[in-house]
Amino acid sequence: MGDQTTILDPAAARHFLRRTGFGALPEEISEYTGLTRGEAADRRLAFKRSRRKPGGGRDLSRVQDRYLKLLLKRTTPQLQEKLVLFWHDHFATSNAGVGDPKPMSFQNRLLRYWCVGNLKEFVKAVGRDVAMVEFLDTQRNHKTEPNENYARELLELFTLGVYDMGGNENYQQADIVQIARAFTGWRYLPKKYKLFFDAAQHDFTVEFPERGPKVVFAGVGGFGPAGRSFDDLGEGASEIDRVVDILFEHRDSDGKNTVARRTARRLLECFAHGGYADPAVARPVVDALVAGSGFDQHFEIGPLVRALLVHDAFFETHSAAPHGPATKRSVKWPVDFVVGTLRMLGIKPKKNRLWGGEFLTLREHVARMGQSPMEPPSVFGWEWENGWITTGSVLARCSFARDVAMARTGGASTRLRVTEFIDPSLTEPAEIVQAALETLGLEDQLDAAEREAFESYLTSDGDASLDLNDDALVQRKLNGLFGLLLQCPAYQLH
Repeated sequence: MGDQTTILDPAAARHFLRRTGFGALPEEISEYTGLTRGEAADRRLAFKRSRRKPGGGRDLSRVQDRYLKLLLKRTTPQLQEKLVLFWHDHFATSNAGVGDPKPMSFQNRLLRYWCVGNLKEFVKAVGRDVAMVEFLDTQRNHKTEPNENYARELLELFTLGVYDMGGNENYQQADIVQIARAFTGWRYLPKKYKLFFDAAQHDFTVEFPERGPKVVFAGVGGFGPAGRSFDDLGEGASEIDRVVDILFEHRDSDGKNTVARRTARRLLECFAHGGYADPAVARPVVDALVAGSGFDQHFEIGPLVRALLVHDAFFETHSAAPHGPATKRSVKWPVDFVVGTLRMLGIKPKKNRLWGGEFLTLREHVARMGQSPMEPPSVFGWEWENGWITTGSVLARCSFARDVAMARTGGASTRLRVTEFIDPSLTEPAEIVQAALETLGLEDQLDAAEREAFESYLTSDGDASLDLNDDALVQRKLNGLFGLLLQCPAYQLH
């Protein structure tokens, strides 16, 4: 058992870095080894709020390329970008529904700015985001026929969830209907991307008395049989903020703040492992994170993330934990798999393209693996864990590994330069395999039989030892070894 004062050993530092960023470089592991969990979390969280966006105009492929290029920069705050990915999945919006990459780029900027900010204000900002307004039909939410799409996802996905941790419903269909009324009349100007409130299209009670009072959560959420009115401060543009304020007061069947619990659980699942999808497993950890950060009082995301990063639940799957390598791990997201690999191997794609194999762009590689940034498959986002592992996506991961191994052309920075990681004086297969495993953070992830298989690959041409000063042999065998390691099951997990 540990806490924020627990010292990170090299294995824990490696685990911390790759869960809070993309890969773990040797120099980073050295830098974080010896820090306490609290010091490491504070260092990772010490980035400035940024309004940076990828750019690329109205060309989606250019926006995606620039976004992936941003993730590869050595100066890019790693945890910030991990959180941007998390919130992109949480507030899933796709260009397939928006039809204009420019507001998608603006939304990426919004996610970056709010990723460790106040969640209540974050949710309010998302409700006014042009990409979201288009994607979930607020743009088409008319007073004569209120559109329920955004109201439904606001409750189901963005804040409360359908059920609480006790399996009880958090809201009713009537609540969706009422909240849809609050969002009537919000519009944006195409190509100018400016949101405005059109009072002539807003649902005012005096005009539609048959719809009844604007009340939500009658009999649920701890508001009592009468529920809570969201026009108590006046009707009009202010109603969308009032609705969010009320949502953040919602209590579950245990009397706990519903939004706080669900948000903590989602972060826990993302940054720890999929086992926390089970409410019974997640409940004690979630409550500890919320209580330890005061998240249910102020809804500041940064303190909640810090509480998670110092908790035992975050570290329980690193190799030095009592459960060892057999403990349940988490499947790397495709963007993490690709960006982390290139960062650790020091490969800088030219024009966002790998110079080997099929010469595909990074955008094409991650799309083949099932994750195209700014194009999640639905408002539910991507499926995590086993959802990343399908026949097609596994083949795509193997193809990427092959192309990395075959990156032998272009400038020095575009090639896989294995002799930068493997001492050319080594000749014994076991030593070479060990050095390669250490480079990729796999030194304690393979059993003896797996190691022997890789050693046998190195000597499959009949040589008991290898001359790493032979360029042809290095490109054939050592590059091939790295390609095989990138394809092995252990490398798909962290």
